[in-house]
Amino acid sequence: MKSQVLKGSIFIVLGAACYGMLGTFVKMAYQDGFNTAEVTLSQFAVGFAVLLILTLFKKPAAVKETNKIAVKSIVKLIVAGTSLGLTSIFYYLSVQYIPVSVAIVLLIQTVWMGVLVEMIIQRKVPGSRKIIAVVIILAGTILATNLFKQSIHVNWTGFGWGLMAALSYTATMYSSNKLELHLPPLKRSLFMILGGLVIILIIFHASLNPHFSFGIFLSWGLVVSLFGTVLPPLLFTRGMPLTGIGLGAIIASIEIPVSVFMAHLLLEEPVSLLQWTGVMLILFAVVLMNMGKRDPVPK
Repeated sequence: MKSQVLKGSIFIVLGAACYGMLGTFVKMAYQDGFNTAEVTLSQFAVGFAVLLILTLFKKPAAVKETNKIAVKSIVKLIVAGTSLGLTSIFYYLSVQYIPVSVAIVLLIQTVWMGVLVEMIIQRKVPGSRKIIAVVIILAGTILATNLFKQSIHVNWTGFGWGLMAALSYTATMYSSNKLELHLPPLKRSLFMILGGLVIILIIFHASLNPHFSFGIFLSWGLVVSLFGTVLPPLLFTRGMPLTGIGLGAIIASIEIPVSVFMAHLLLEEPVSLLQWTGVMLILFAVVLMNMGKRDPVPK
């Protein structure tokens, strides 16, 4: 049992680390002259193609699994996947205006947004532990985004896009954990990525003109797709069943320090001790919110 949990933990760490590196790679793509339309379109197009190939060549895991999926289920997943595409658009727009280390902190606001959505849907006030965790997250956010430092110029455009990304990511997390759970994870990911690709094409269709840099498909498009669309879903779907959702959520929060560290290392973004304190507070809140969950794991 312990070896299975350890194995699952490694998968989740790798998946979260991939997401953590994503913002830095996107900003590096911007530095090479690519724009948001080119980054998002290449990411989801390449990601969909790879997942489609994997789905076509994957053998059924069990006799009960068939290739026939109800049209209603496919439509639900495609519609739900639009929030995944919007999350990427909003997050990538935010890193145009603010440091990656700040953008990832704003994205993680999905933790308390998820608590709020749960409260509205279940019509039940969250427990004291969740309320305390939310307060800690908000305090950590103030520190991690440097809002206490009066001398800095706050780019509210970037903040706005970052919070929109968090809101959209909340919808993604909710639909990922509620919709069509009877389907194989790979096929669920495929249709959700398709939904993301559809909404991106609708928003950025005008960018598909002679000025569109198709060279991104062979450069940053491959990198961003691998780390943002292909590897994380595959790693999480392997790891979460072995650790359980509660422990998995705690481990996945490593995405935050990885993102801050990569931005500091590759983009040379300054990160103060106060900001690291804020990041640690957010991580503590995630642990506090999930440590009481008891999910069955395989023996």
